[in-house]
Amino acid sequence: MNDIVIGDVCVAGVRSLLRYGGPRDAPEAIVFVHGNPGSSEDWLDILEHARELGRVVAPDMPGYGKADRPAGFDYTVGGYANHLAGILEQLGVRRAHLVLHDFGGPWGLQWAATHPAQVASVTLINIGVMPGYTWHKYARIWRLPVIGELFQLTATRRLFKLLLNADNPRPFPDAFLDRMYRDSDWGLKRAVLRLYRATSDLGAMAERMGAALEPLRLPALVLWGDGDKYVPVRFAVKQKDYFDAEVHVLHGCGHWPMVDEPEKTRSLVLPFLRMQLARGEA
Repeated sequence: MNDIVIGDVCVAGVRSLLRYGGPRDAPEAIVFVHGNPGSSEDWLDILEHARELGRVVAPDMPGYGKADRPAGFDYTVGGYANHLAGILEQLGVRRAHLVLHDFGGPWGLQWAATHPAQVASVTLINIGVMPGYTWHKYARIWRLPVIGELFQLTATRRLFKLLLNADNPRPFPDAFLDRMYRDSDWGLKRAVLRLYRATSDLGAMAERMGAALEPLRLPALVLWGDGDKYVPVRFAVKQKDYFDAEVHVLHGCGHWPMVDEPEKTRSLVLPFLRMQLARGEA
């Protein structure tokens, strides 16, 4: 198998950094979509193992990581779903096993709802269809004009690390926080403000996505840290209403289980993906 390689993919003039591995021309792929704040680097540990199962792709979405941050991009759930669709089309991915985290959930599930013949399974990490969800404390700040900009501009490295660690059951590795802070230039901050201000009611959006996805009864693996302060763990079991879901609540984990417990995360995700890929071959 190939090692994880870094390349680029461009959709409508917007470039995304792409990490990929495994059989490069396979029409079936495991597609990793990060959230906010995040990048394809969030998946590095599991990518190294998942590439042994088949083709893997993990893009930096516009505004994040090393992707472009154009002022004119459509920083909405629909805009990101369209960008993901363009990436998969260019890569020739016709059957996708989605691995989604945080805002990667709405982006990926919106793509799935509009491409039902191409989605084969979903792995949902601290995200899913969440009817009735209301925004967490930082999202409420980002949605406020002027105040959101001031909050973003005054976020020093020390404050950034302090706030994220305060909301997690255990301290994050310094390398993880340093990398996220390095990526947090004004282009990323502008993307965050536009995305959250364009998404007034994620709960209502989730209900519409759920109505489109529920008839598919997609195989799903749901992992949820019980210490998540942004997306409550009560939504984990709710995924059984929409998917043929296997649900695991990870005790002592927060919003990033793949960082808090990488080995545990791998031990659940890889067998699920192996089984789903085998079904495609049958």
